[in-house]
Amino acid sequence: MSSFRHADEPETRIRSFALTFGAGQRSMPNHLAPPHSPDWHQLIYAVRGVVRVTSERQSWIVPPHRAVWIPGGLKSSLQMHGEVALRMLYVRSGPRSLLRECAVVNVTPLLRELIVRSNLIGALDSRKPEQARLARVIIDELRDLRAIPLQLPLPADPRAARFAALSGEHLQVSVSLPKLARQSGASRRTLERIFHEETALSLGAWRRRQLVLAALTMLGSGQSVRSIADELGYSSASAFIAMFRKELGQTPARYLAAIAPR
Repeated sequence: MSSFRHADEPETRIRSFALTFGAGQRSMPNHLAPPHSPDWHQLIYAVRGVVRVTSERQSWIVPPHRAVWIPGGLKSSLQMHGEVALRMLYVRSGPRSLLRECAVVNVTPLLRELIVRSNLIGALDSRKPEQARLARVIIDELRDLRAIPLQLPLPADPRAARFAALSGEHLQVSVSLPKLARQSGASRRTLERIFHEETALSLGAWRRRQLVLAALTMLGSGQSVRSIADELGYSSASAFIAMFRKELGQTPARYLAAIAPR
């Protein structure tokens, strides 16, 4: 079920978009291209489930109770697995500075409640004092957003792009990077240089980031750590947990506990 509140009048600075996919759709990803405009920024907030947000040069994983910020005018698409609930804000571009780049961001408890409240109201009308105050508080919270490293930069070079696509089709830690490189039409050394120049990550670091983001999607869909470790080709659950902790600073269990609603 979804709803979109249209409000293009100048009195409206914030409007909302709610979207929920049911648990009966677990077997196939759902895709959505949200409305976009150069005059409106987007905040895509995952109340439940894990969402992959993809633009032309980036891909982000949005775990529950995190959000992705998309500046006005940038086209994006969403891929959702299983039961997903989104509560989105559209914020009219204005003179006050907000994040200028796409990023996954932490959502404070206050901002979480403001997002929910806005979706219940719809478009906020600045001619109504209580809604004008609500909009000002939301803008203040958005100005304090802080990015977290859950994005996967995508290379533009055709050989590196082929490697990225092949790597996404073979999400097992045992898959040989040199083999994937040869299938992409370049040596590993060449791809190392390209990935460093275009993504600021080494080939191995990029691959680990891809694996941990895939793991986040699986965790959000309810898979156990054991089954994720098996699916990604780790020799044991503890080996997978060690990789996850190295990338995100905590174990999968603690990570999920940290993002659970309070």
